[in-house]
Amino acid sequence: MPVGWFVTVYIYIDIEDQHPDSLRFIHDCEKALGKPIEILRSDYGTVSNVCRSFRFIASAYGAKCTEVLKKRVRKKWEYEHKEYDITYVWGMDCDEIHRADRLVEAMTEFSHEFPLIDRQLTKKDAHGICRNLGIKRPAMYDMGYQNNNCIGCVKGGMWYWNRIRVDFPEIFADRAAMEREIGHSILRNKNGSLFLDELDPKAGRKRDEIMEECGIYCSIAYRDAYK
Repeated sequence: MPVGWFVTVYIYIDIEDQHPDSLRFIHDCEKALGKPIEILRSDYGTVSNVCRSFRFIASAYGAKCTEVLKKRVRKKWEYEHKEYDITYVWGMDCDEIHRADRLVEAMTEFSHEFPLIDRQLTKKDAHGICRNLGIKRPAMYDMGYQNNNCIGCVKGGMWYWNRIRVDFPEIFADRAAMEREIGHSILRNKNGSLFLDELDPKAGRKRDEIMEECGIYCSIAYRDAYK
């Protein structure tokens, strides 16, 4: 490739545990972008497969499913494109500057851009921009969840798991059985480990759900991008 040229590639790492509506969202984004999004997947497929295969769920250093289903897949893609100087464009919003800083420190071999942070846009603003573009946000947000993570995310808290118990009882039951098989709990309380089958159905505190919003910074960003 001639010096000074660059190629923009859109990639999405798909995990089987994600809500089926997530792929609908990705295809809607493809239409809005006018370009294809490359979908990458791990051979392990699901969170359950990873945790049961490695007999490990998570620790203070992170979740095993994140490492295997996301990080390893991304690193494989990076290796396959090692002849390029890669610049990642990340979707952290202006409330996640700490995450962006940690990412830059951990991935020094790449360049990074954070367009939402640079434009002082929140997650609500991002949802508002999608609405303005005619893109329906992923279904998990409309169900009241704060993130579009895997259904049954091992990083979720008590309120989250009690919602999963109601909305996706089969997944709740599978994760509860998985904990006992491995001998490690997802949750913790003041007494230490708290297994899902011990969780009080009324435990946890709901944080504010994500509403679609487009404030002044959102409007400016939308105008500059699509004027």
